[in-house]
Amino acid sequence: MKKTPVFLDSLVTDMLRLRAICPFSWRVFQFRPISCEPLIIQMNKCTDEEQIFDFIERNKAILSEKQVGCAFDMLWKLQKQKTSLLKNIEDVRDHPQFLTLRNLATNKFKLMNDDTLVNVLHITQRFAGESHDPLVEALVTEAWKRLERFDIKLLSEFSSCLADQRLYFSPLMGKIADIVHRNLETTQDLSSLSVLMVNISSLISRHFQQQLVNKTELLFDTIDSSEVNVATRITRFLRNIKYCYQPLLEKCNNIFLSNVDQLDLDSISKILRLYKLLHFNSFEFTMMAKKKLTEMIPLCNHPASFVKLFVTLGPIAGPEEKKQLKSTLLLMSEDLTGEQALAVLRAMEDMESRNSHLIKRVTSVLHKHLDSYKPLELLKITQALTFLRFQRKEFSAKLRELLLSHLKISFIPTEVSFLVYAISLLPSPHLDEVGISRIEAVLPQCDLNNLSSFATSVLRWIQYDHMYLDSITGKQLKLLQKLDHYGRQRLQHSNSLDLLWEELKSVRGNTFPESLLEETIATLQHFVDEINYINVVEIASFISNTDYLSTLLLDRIASVAVQQIEKIHPFTILAIILPFSTLNYDPPQRDEFFGTCVQHLNSYLGILDPLMLVYLGFSLATLQYFPEDLLKSIFNIEFLSRLDSQLEILSSSLSARVQFHLMELNRSICLECPEFQIPWFHDRFCQQYNKDFECILDKRKKPLPYGSHNTALGQLPEMPWEPNTEIVGSRLPPGAERFLNSNGTLWHCQQRMLEWTT
Repeated sequence: MKKTPVFLDSLVTDMLRLRAICPFSWRVFQFRPISCEPLIIQMNKCTDEEQIFDFIERNKAILSEKQVGCAFDMLWKLQKQKTSLLKNIEDVRDHPQFLTLRNLATNKFKLMNDDTLVNVLHITQRFAGESHDPLVEALVTEAWKRLERFDIKLLSEFSSCLADQRLYFSPLMGKIADIVHRNLETTQDLSSLSVLMVNISSLISRHFQQQLVNKTELLFDTIDSSEVNVATRITRFLRNIKYCYQPLLEKCNNIFLSNVDQLDLDSISKILRLYKLLHFNSFEFTMMAKKKLTEMIPLCNHPASFVKLFVTLGPIAGPEEKKQLKSTLLLMSEDLTGEQALAVLRAMEDMESRNSHLIKRVTSVLHKHLDSYKPLELLKITQALTFLRFQRKEFSAKLRELLLSHLKISFIPTEVSFLVYAISLLPSPHLDEVGISRIEAVLPQCDLNNLSSFATSVLRWIQYDHMYLDSITGKQLKLLQKLDHYGRQRLQHSNSLDLLWEELKSVRGNTFPESLLEETIATLQHFVDEINYINVVEIASFISNTDYLSTLLLDRIASVAVQQIEKIHPFTILAIILPFSTLNYDPPQRDEFFGTCVQHLNSYLGILDPLMLVYLGFSLATLQYFPEDLLKSIFNIEFLSRLDSQLEILSSSLSARVQFHLMELNRSICLECPEFQIPWFHDRFCQQYNKDFECILDKRKKPLPYGSHNTALGQLPEMPWEPNTEIVGSRLPPGAERFLNSNGTLWHCQQRMLEWTT
């Protein structure tokens, strides 16, 4: 018998083995498609959630990690296509097949690629109903493990997921900040970087903040002029770090101006809010926004959208628009939520609107929801109602009770400080033993901003007790001494201007206790050599607000301006000059300083904010410095027309103040510089300005110094007075009398300019 070749034996053996495993192989692969694509194509054809859920139910046994990710993506795309009224997130979340999809994701997330993992995390958070979702936690943990290999786009998306969970101060966000820092030099994607900048802004150093600002400037011209979202995020980043950096804000503002027709109510609202918080003024954007928002009034017929319009348009609206907004809101007032009522109240504060009917309606809604407001919201309510002069004993008593109850359980210094501040604004502002002990307990942890706030509140208690109880308790004075002690200790531990300024930049200089202010100025003087073009505007603004004369600091500010003027943005020149004007101080190099500042501004006179230009001219005039080009740019018909438009959108008190400064400036120029041939319209102003001055005469008809007899401790004098405003509560010395000059209303000067030019 012929022997079978060895290779044939081997072949037969292999065939038998293959036959043995073939049935198994067929069983394994017959239910799984060769490619994922057909199932994904089927999913992409689904037009509603039910079709997707039917698909999941039919194919749940064979869906891959990629297809699970696609299912999440489709569900979220369908939600984004709907209006807010038609979104049905809860229905989707509660559907049985959504639970199936979540279980599939739980089992397969380790197999997902990085993009799918982060996308599923993002969408899961949108649909999550629980504060601690186990799937979200698992996805975050897995992403953390992969963090170092994420590119900047994916890193930005993941940081937004953390931001949605309010994890701004988490170690994981800190790790992301470290990655951004290490890769900043090679980063070229400003869109993704801007997302990261916003999300890590709470935990980065001042030096890193400046690096990000510099990088943003470098990359700004790489983005398209239509990138409104990128510009908005950059503006938000600057607001987060409390840095009104003019060069970047101007670039962002130009993008907003070129895309204003495409901006919706939400976008305009967000931009104007950021500008307000940054103290950044753009006359052009405000006027364009006003026009567009006014056109929306007939279109907003739902409380949610109308309240947002009221809040955004109200403070910049003209008289007719304000009247229309208020009348419409009165009709909707009973349907307002607690959150909407608070937003309306704060807008009325900005508008200086004391419409009694509307205030009554809004406070009625507030009263119903008062128990649900958080401490910071209670402070905002208290501040607004105090400003609007609302008085209702029942409401105030309930508000005080809630503030005290929050104070007794609060242990966060900032929260304790604003709760105490809110209580100090109410009638009978004194605190009991528990309240005082709560303040004392947090003092060692307080920064200068907290200590300043506490001092302001304590001064109010002392003032109240002195006026109404004719006594000052030793506990209040002892508390003031403790505040002074901890403030001095805080200042003495400052070892650089940057660290000191981190605390000072949030302090309202006009409420700083005098003893603490002196120590603060002394500390700033210690760091005088660290003042440079980067921080000179902030330091100058602080001195203006505190109204404290330090020749050493002012001389340094003038020196920096002269030597580094090219690095200083022209629109910040007013802030630099203002302390010299308010304190009536001439630095040694007076003419060189003022001349350098004005020369730096000359090419921008035509585009400067009208309000800024008036204040600039007025400030220089008080210093007896009269630059001809600058002043002539103010007193011409085109400029005055722009100013008149801006005055319409300012609060009544600010508008009156601007007009007063304009008239004083006109008088000064005509008297001091007749060769400029600027027309005189001060005579009519003298006849018409309302309550131009107040003079207190003693019993011998001699003028008394203005101050201590009229301004209560811890309280700022009001200025200027509104028409028909009575000044109450100010006591005069025996035999003294008050004289008021009162002759009507303000007058705009364009007509006089027209008469003169023609």
